Amino acid sequence: MNLHSRDIHANDRGRRTLAEELRLQIADEIVRGLLKPGTLLDETELASRFGVSRTPVREALRQLAASGLVDARAHRTAVVAQPDETDLSGMFEAMGEIEALCAGLAAERMSAIERRDLETLHQQLRQLIQIGDPQRHHEINEAFHGAIYDGAHNAYLAEVALLTRARVQPFRRAQFRNLGRLAKSYVEHDKVVVSVLRGDRTGAAEAMRAHILTVREEYEAYVKSL
Repeated sequence: MNLHSRDIHANDRGRRTLAEELRLQIADEIVRGLLKPGTLLDETELASRFGVSRTPVREALRQLAASGLVDARAHRTAVVAQPDETDLSGMFEAMGEIEALCAGLAAERMSAIERRDLETLHQQLRQLIQIGDPQRHHEINEAFHGAIYDGAHNAYLAEVALLTRARVQPFRRAQFRNLGRLAKSYVEHDKVVVSVLRGDRTGAAEAMRAHILTVREEYEAYVKSL
């Protein structure tokens, strides 16, 4: 697979960098079990496989190491790791509290325009579920959560949320493979949106915390189904 042309178009739309695209692709193969724990990930071989230079491959592996999916080693080689359950649990726990805080603050601080934009993203997700476009759904889903981070109007908190999300992202994406998960996620989002639009800080925080808890449970169910 050559990622050059896809990345050029992605950048034109302001989407992911090449390293992020590689990270998602490799993470997907690890989470699905196509790349088993202990498998060597050589930078040169991966660069040749994806038709890119070693630089984005190196960055992708660095990001995967932060998620616990890869053990970085010297001499341009890394190894597929078995995610530590304690570490993963801690990441999800932190993600739940961070996003709950963002949602609660967004309920109080979002402007009228930001609330309308959130509603628009929410409806786009519903439409994408109906037409069956999982890739675009992933992109809009990230925009949905990003809108809530921004709506909290706390730049430091938004930065922490984005960094934590990047670490948990491979596992969050995997759970969408469960049958009916997209529709269930929409219902969970709806509870968040309703609370945000009402200005209900407590309700928005509780709804988001419950959503992230469900994401974790769905990921665990997905892993058991492999």
